[in-house]
Amino acid sequence: MFVRQNKYDEVTQALKRSRVVLISGPRQSGKTTLARQFVPLDSLNYLDCENPIDLQRIESAMLSLGELRGLVVIDEIQRRPELFPILRVLADRPGQPATFLILGSTSGRISGQAAESLAGRIETVALDGFRVNEIDSTDVSTLWVRGGFPLSFLASSEDDSNTWRRSFVQTFLERDLAALGIRVQPTAMFRFWNMVAHYHGQTWQTAGPARAMNTSERNVREYIDALTDTFMIRQLQPYHANIAKRQIKAPKLYFRDSGLLHHFLNVQSMRDLYLHPRLGASWEGFVIENVLSTVQHSAAWFWGTHAGAEIDLVLHTHGALVGIEVKRVDAPKLTPSMKLLLQIWNSIASLSFSLEIRHMHCMSECKLCHFSTSVLTLVTIYHELQTHTILSRRRMRM
Repeated sequence: MFVRQNKYDEVTQALKRSRVVLISGPRQSGKTTLARQFVPLDSLNYLDCENPIDLQRIESAMLSLGELRGLVVIDEIQRRPELFPILRVLADRPGQPATFLILGSTSGRISGQAAESLAGRIETVALDGFRVNEIDSTDVSTLWVRGGFPLSFLASSEDDSNTWRRSFVQTFLERDLAALGIRVQPTAMFRFWNMVAHYHGQTWQTAGPARAMNTSERNVREYIDALTDTFMIRQLQPYHANIAKRQIKAPKLYFRDSGLLHHFLNVQSMRDLYLHPRLGASWEGFVIENVLSTVQHSAAWFWGTHAGAEIDLVLHTHGALVGIEVKRVDAPKLTPSMKLLLQIWNSIASLSFSLEIRHMHCMSECKLCHFSTSVLTLVTIYHELQTHTILSRRRMRM
């Protein structure tokens, strides 16, 4: 068993603080495997909402759950939303005889139900696929090509990994979406998902895809929201600065797993990826997802103007704004977009701006420094072609 020690420790600390802990993430990301490290699968304290035997116990949830003591795991809770009010009652019992670890595979639906019923009682731990801080530095290229889903990343060969991703997409479209209560025709969603792959790393407008699919913009919004709620797609919202420039207001779209992106782009190996015109966009999304998973932050955006200045990722972390620009080149240098960016931000009297290009031997070593709230710091991440490391130079004050 591949032990994800960082996530295990994160859940352990959350259970000490909160009466209910939610592990949320896409299907097949390792939620059940992680939960089994806390409660064995054959224990009475482990309930799976996809198991017919456990479903019979859940029919009398107040009685059956009320008798349990210690840590109780409820897997695939999005299938039984009526459990949330019951968990509120059980979590508020004097002496706290039981703590609940619940697992779910849809973000928007569970978050809304939990916020309504378990406000102040629940803490969420996000569990995506493997990230660079969980693997050996020599395996970063494999992680990039195959993605972070455990069975895809750990497959014995490229063919096995590609086969697994193909089966995952088919099962997700034909069974998982319906099981999660999302009513979308599988063939329409497949066409749409394939189209979204070519928007990866770009701003998103519903009008163009709606015309291409000969459907309404409302249907397109439902499709993209379904993929977002199931952790397949990230809609990165724009940051709005108080400047006299026309700023981009549409969100950017990213595949949250690079392996699934490569499946839809028909990329089956590192050689295919190097030769693909979407290589740079793939690297950008891969870095952004790893930064968001490994760097503590309270909010994340991108920023851009119609004049061409942009920052790929803006984080609010430790009271500071930190900008991250992702490039895949042989050597770091200021791009025209960065120069325009410096001119715009340095023209704001209330903000100073610094550019920092860091050198790290591996992405897993990436840590963002703390800066005052009056400084926007740009950390520029580069990709070296041969060693797949993040390159940087000394900090420059512009």
